[in-house]
Amino acid sequence: MAKEEIKKLLENSKKELDENYDSFVKSIKDDLTSYKKKTLDRI
Repeated sequence: MAKEEIKKLLENSKKELDENYDSFVKSIKDDLTSYKKKTLDRI
């Protein structure tokens, strides 16, 4: 029983980490896009 609980917790943690990673990557891409736009506007 404990093995199954640990396995389930690991799967949930992996899923959550993947979602956080995707969110983080999207945030950085948005920031870069915004920065590029601001830089081009200044030129």
